[in-house]
Amino acid sequence: MTTRRTPFRKATALAMSALLSLSVFSMAATVQAQAVTYSEMSALDAYAYSGSDLGATYTKTSTTFKVWAPTASKVQIKRYTTGSDTETGAAVIETKDMTKGSQGVWSITISGDLNGTYYTYLVTCDGKTKETVDIYARTTGVNGMRGMVLDLDSTDPVGWENDQRVSCPNQTDAVIWEVHVRDFSASSDSGMTNKGKYLAFTETGTTVNNDGVHPTGIDYLADLGVTHVHLLPVYDYASVDETKLNTDQFNWGYDPMNYNTPEGSYSTDPYHGEVRVSEFKQMVQSLHSKGIGVVMDVVYNHTNYGGSGINDWFDFTVPGYYYRQDAKGGYNNGSGCGNETASDRAMYQKFMIDSLTYWATEYHLDGFRFDLMGIHDVDTMNAIRTALDKINPEILMYGEPWTAPYRAT
Repeated sequence: MTTRRTPFRKATALAMSALLSLSVFSMAATVQAQAVTYSEMSALDAYAYSGSDLGATYTKTSTTFKVWAPTASKVQIKRYTTGSDTETGAAVIETKDMTKGSQGVWSITISGDLNGTYYTYLVTCDGKTKETVDIYARTTGVNGMRGMVLDLDSTDPVGWENDQRVSCPNQTDAVIWEVHVRDFSASSDSGMTNKGKYLAFTETGTTVNNDGVHPTGIDYLADLGVTHVHLLPVYDYASVDETKLNTDQFNWGYDPMNYNTPEGSYSTDPYHGEVRVSEFKQMVQSLHSKGIGVVMDVVYNHTNYGGSGINDWFDFTVPGYYYRQDAKGGYNNGSGCGNETASDRAMYQKFMIDSLTYWATEYHLDGFRFDLMGIHDVDTMNAIRTALDKINPEILMYGEPWTAPYRAT
């Protein structure tokens, strides 16, 4: 969990018909300046977008960018050569206005092969402009501060088209082994080369201190007879500085920053967004080759920066909407981490479904474990199950039986 905690507060939704008759746009614009009710922010559901093309849709001839920002008065895209300003060749390519369409979706299509370039959005609400990473970004630069346009096909390892999930027709028969990616191989006596990295899961023939007798790594997992590994959070999280990987750093990963991006510190090169994607796929492929399924620990119940005013991509995009409010208009704290997301609102429910189905299809994942699942409403969890069933009904889905002071129904 994140270390920033505030006292628990019970959420209260105030039904005020007079306020609901006001423009939802001016309500959202003032969310940071004055108390607003839960119902006011939920009124933005009337502008929910059902399309499957939010984020960057890449082709070799053009890329289309779309972002849902119904309360914004202006949205621009800012494009960069690199994922940070400290890298060689760092420069701004261009800044362009995006066009507002139906349901509050802003878009722009840029010609050319944009693969490997980086971008952010400049979103203006109530006269204030925030630079934000695309919440749908498929990968990012170092430390997750800029999204990257990516040709996903180019990240597929050899034979990826033949990779198959591990069959598990009866979910209660799964034998699940929980593991932290760094801890799996970081020990000095692991006998592995790619210590602390996704690629450690691709190494075979490794033994303790290279003694040739006691297997480590993926060979050890195969000997155990487990059917699945449960990876502690492997999306892009906030607490490890990816520019300082030569220093001793550690976190469990329950501090989400970019949900659709693999964590960069587990890759061999966090500066180039395609590397983490490719190496994650190689890890999955290797585990599948041993008959071991891959379950991803997901933490959609809160974000690391929610309520902080910094690096809060959801609030920078649509202020107030993606989080639950308490009776005073502040951030409800059912997660114990300073904020809680609002799965009962249409576009966060959609985000969760889009994100999970993306991980399931692009990375061939075998299951998901939900942190603090009690934060999410039952309708959303059922909708997720339905969406995953359409991909493969054998995909595992289970959650943490943790009762927060506020529990969605």
